[in-house]
Amino acid sequence: MINELISEMVDAGVHYGHQTKKWNPRMKPYLMKDKGGIYIINLEKTVQQLDKAADFLSDLVGKGKKVLFVGCKRQAQDAIRESAEATGQFYVNHRWLGGMLTNATTVRKSVERLKYLENIEKQPEFKAMSKKELAALGREREKLLRNLRGVRDMSEMPDAVVIVDSARETIAVAEALRLNIPIVAIVDTNADPAIIDYPIPGNDDAIRSIRVILQNLVDAMVGASKR
Repeated sequence: MINELISEMVDAGVHYGHQTKKWNPRMKPYLMKDKGGIYIINLEKTVQQLDKAADFLSDLVGKGKKVLFVGCKRQAQDAIRESAEATGQFYVNHRWLGGMLTNATTVRKSVERLKYLENIEKQPEFKAMSKKELAALGREREKLLRNLRGVRDMSEMPDAVVIVDSARETIAVAEALRLNIPIVAIVDTNADPAIIDYPIPGNDDAIRSIRVILQNLVDAMVGASKR
C-alpha cells in the first residue's frame, strides 16, 4: 500500500522541491540529495507525515469538529474547494482576508453585506437605484462572494486549518498560530516546518501533487464521518 502511494506521488511530482538556493534549512530532515540544483523530497517521510495528518483530521471529523481548507494560489484553488465540499467543511480559495480568524466580527459584517446584496431586489430602496448604482453593487457582490463563498456559514472558529503552501499563506498561518488552531500544511522545500503542527513535505506548486496529498486527507476524513 505504501509503495503504491509512493509510486502515485512520484508520478504526480510530489518529490520535486525548489532550487537549492531557495531552501529553508529546517526542511533538511525531509530532503534527499539535490538533483540538478533542485532538492528532492524524501517521499517516505512524506507518507509518514501524511499518515499523522490524516489520523489527526479523521479524529477531529469523527468528533464532529470543523476544518478550514486554505489555498489561494491558482494551482490549488479547485482542489481546495473540491476537498472542502467532499468533506462538508469550509474553505478559502481566492483571497485570504486579513483578520478572517482573528477579527471574526469584521468578517461577519462582510457576510451580512453579501446577504444584503444578494437580496437587493427585495429591498425598499431598490426601485430608486440607477443602473450605474446597481452595476457597482453587482461588482461588489461578486467580489464578496469570491472571497467569502466557502466561509459564509462558518459561525465559529475552525478546529483545524489545512493549508496548501504555508510559505505563501503567511497571514493564515500567523492567525492560526495566534489562536492556537492546529495547522496541517503542505510544506515545500522553501517553507518552515517548525511552525506547522502537522507538516507534510511535498511539492506545493504542481496541481497533481496538491491533489494527491489532499485526496489522502479527504479519504481519511470521509471515512471518519461515515463511522
